[in-house]
Amino acid sequence: MNKAELIEVAAKEADLSKAAAGKVLDAIIGAITKTVAKGDNVTLIGFGSFKSSKRAARTGRNPQTGKEIKIAATTVPRFSAGAGFKAAVAGKKAAAKKK
Repeated sequence: MNKAELIEVAAKEADLSKAAAGKVLDAIIGAITKTVAKGDNVTLIGFGSFKSSKRAARTGRNPQTGKEIKIAATTVPRFSAGAGFKAAVAGKKAAAKKK
């Protein structure tokens, strides 16, 4: 599924126009991107969490020449799937919460 197909499904499910659904999706993606870029986490209960993670500098190897190269340290985005999302993908029902 690509972005246009996602917008189409969201518009149909939420009874919105495709233009409105596109604006909503762009706003959500923008908010998640800005928040994670600042170093904060975004948690959507049942779906998952978005966060930034630091990757240390390391030595790699150029596959064409075999020569060692230095790979700089960087910060990368991470996504961790929530229990409900994992269960849906596995084809299982989500576990009931304990009281």
